[in-house]
Amino acid sequence: MSALTARIPELLRDGLFRRYWAGQSVSALGDQVTLLVVPLIAVTALHADAAQMGYLAAAGWLPYLLFSLPAGGWADRRPDRRRVMIATDLGRAALLLTVPAGYALDLLSPAQLYLVVFAAGSLSVVFNVCNPPLFVALVPADRYVQGNALLNGSRALAYVAGPGLGGLLVQLLAAPAALVADALSFLASALLLRRIGPVEPPGDPAGSGRTTAGLRWIRESRTVRAALLGTATVNLFTLMTSTLFVLYAVGELGLSAGLLGAVLGAASIGAVLGAAVTGRITRRIGVGPAFLLGLIAYPAPLLLVPAAHGPTPLAAALLFAAEFGSGIGVMVLDIAAGSIFAAVVPDHLRSRVSGAYQAVNYGVRPIGSLLGGTLGSTLGLRPTLWLAAGGALLSFLWLLGSPIPRLRDLTAARPDADEPHDEPHDAHDERLDAPVGERPGEPAGAPTDRQDPRPVRPVTLTDSGICPTNMTDSDPRPNVRG
Repeated sequence: MSALTARIPELLRDGLFRRYWAGQSVSALGDQVTLLVVPLIAVTALHADAAQMGYLAAAGWLPYLLFSLPAGGWADRRPDRRRVMIATDLGRAALLLTVPAGYALDLLSPAQLYLVVFAAGSLSVVFNVCNPPLFVALVPADRYVQGNALLNGSRALAYVAGPGLGGLLVQLLAAPAALVADALSFLASALLLRRIGPVEPPGDPAGSGRTTAGLRWIRESRTVRAALLGTATVNLFTLMTSTLFVLYAVGELGLSAGLLGAVLGAASIGAVLGAAVTGRITRRIGVGPAFLLGLIAYPAPLLLVPAAHGPTPLAAALLFAAEFGSGIGVMVLDIAAGSIFAAVVPDHLRSRVSGAYQAVNYGVRPIGSLLGGTLGSTLGLRPTLWLAAGGALLSFLWLLGSPIPRLRDLTAARPDADEPHDEPHDAHDERLDAPVGERPGEPAGAPTDRQDPRPVRPVTLTDSGICPTNMTDSDPRPNVRG
């Protein structure tokens, strides 16, 4: 093996995972283009007012509240989740292409934009709940941290490159035409997913009609229940901060638009660094303590936001440090959380647990936005930002009585270690939930039922993650993919 090849993470030398990762990476870049382009279309092409911009944002979040639970129950009954993901990619590409088409025909309206964002968001919900089973089918258990680090690293790089690419496309083309780039990214994702064929966890016919099974499982799981309470709390309060951040930075601190852009870009740079160092952190302190650290390191720098004052360079430096540090923390949080969830959630419940987690974790976001706006209007911006940062920082308290702080590696987090199964399932599912080598009728050291025929070795977290399924998704910016 050449020195260059040896530096490539082992997962990226696996053709199936490499195609999966490439599709997710292209898709993440398209996300960031859309985040810039869709609001620009509303403002420049449709002359939207503040209320219409609020409706547009709500249209993107509403599908997660309405459809996450039923979508998870439906996905867990299907054996062909990869094909469903391909269909949602193609559907979202077609939806986005209707926007430039409507603009070219002079038919584009706010109602069409709301419908496109809502429908694309609904397909994103289905894609997201199908993704966790595909991840565990492609990634051996001893590579969960590395897999999540690679995926989150791509997401962080997209934060850096995407807005600039979107701005360039808008400069070269009309804003609606720039959406073609995102549609192409969906098509690329679909083509790459079509070229992989892992052995997916089987569907669960016994789950028919058990839409709330994911919620019940989370309620009984000490690990995932504590994680949900922690991440939902941090998202509630950080959404308060993000809602008021621009108004505070420009209105009270006097930052120019260019300086504000540089400050916001610091979060992307921090996220890239966070994705690169999380593997080392989990090896040093363990995956559970890394989760706890992320839940502190993500909101703690936000205390610098209300602390910012004085000359503009000083205030900008404090905001830059807040965004940069928060970007590092969110990557530690998301990578550690995604790895734990991949290990502890049983195969037959993955989509339902993902849907339930999404419904709660995303459901608090509009509440946080409304709360931030209301308190900012009554208490003032700076007191509300202090309250939001302090509340977010206390979110780690939910983890202290759970197994998470003591979880050094993922061998102690396998689905049948101490996590409940709240509904009966068949003997085939029992075999899937048992450790390799302990399944009924299997000899010790038997190969896994994934595409990789090699035995899964014990998880020690000695594997590097250079740069998930991501269930926490603590980035607060809504988009049509989710």
